Amino acid sequence: MPRRFLKRIMPDHDTMREHPHLRKFGQRLTEPRLWHLNRRSVAGGLALGLFVGFMPILGQMFIAAALAIVFRVNLPIASMAVWITNPLTMAPIYFYAYKLGAWVLEIPVEHYAFSPTWEWFTHEFLKIWQPLLLGCTIFGVLSALLAVLFVRIGWRLIVIRSWISRPHKNQTRQD
Repeated sequence: MPRRFLKRIMPDHDTMREHPHLRKFGQRLTEPRLWHLNRRSVAGGLALGLFVGFMPILGQMFIAAALAIVFRVNLPIASMAVWITNPLTMAPIYFYAYKLGAWVLEIPVEHYAFSPTWEWFTHEFLKIWQPLLLGCTIFGVLSALLAVLFVRIGWRLIVIRSWISRPHKNQTRQD
């Protein structure tokens, strides 16, 4: 069952409730739907986390946790899914998001040399923010939709397989 696997890899409720950044939410973290492991909650948490993870914003985990509380989906899954963009994957994801956004907006793709300075953000970033944000939004929506489909279908197939492999009481009796 996917539930057993997820329970094994997820942090426990107390650890998440005592996290310094999540403590700000107080009693809202005691909502059972935030911790429940069913296909709807996991699919919603994964979709929300992936969508936020593709957005080029700071504090993705905090935003995903806040939205998980608002939409009442699985909080740990949503918080972990934002790590789709990590220091290793961030550059290629945002580069291809920019290319996709430029293609959709029919803007020629230009090559920019990134430097983390205030001048770069005030001059160069203003040229690329629209295609970048559009591409990130498209990637976020598509990955969220695919995550919901994958989790719901996969979960359903695993449950069906476990039901089929169960020994049936009526078949095992040889009276």
